[in-house]
Amino acid sequence: QVTLVESGGGLVQAGGSLRLSCAASGRTFSAMGWFRQAPGKEREFVAAVSWSGRITHYADFVKGRFTISRDNAKNTMYLQMNSLNTEDTAVYYCAAETSVVGVPVRSAAFGSWGQGTQVTVSS
Repeated sequence: QVTLVESGGGLVQAGGSLRLSCAASGRTFSAMGWFRQAPGKEREFVAAVSWSGRITHYADFVKGRFTISRDNAKNTMYLQMNSLNTEDTAVYYCAAETSVVGVPVRSAAFGSWGQGTQVTVSS
């Protein structure tokens, strides 16, 4: 059974930091990524990483602030979020795919999803 479990969300003041984790089990994933969905908005791509960790993609709005990484020995992916602002408030979802070419940025390319973790940034 494939499961993705996010953790690390919470309430933080603007300018603060959070580190999200996504623990995977059931199989080894080639590409993994983070998406987010704010109230009343569509789910949007945040960042993605290849199996090796050497290839990463970021949405423009997080470049320089967020860092995606993974530890394959622990089958866990991370998202270090710095300089958070109120627009980062959303439910953050972990996504993963076992067989994919490159590092996708579209949600349709990922077959496995976590339940999400809430990130709230206060002003």
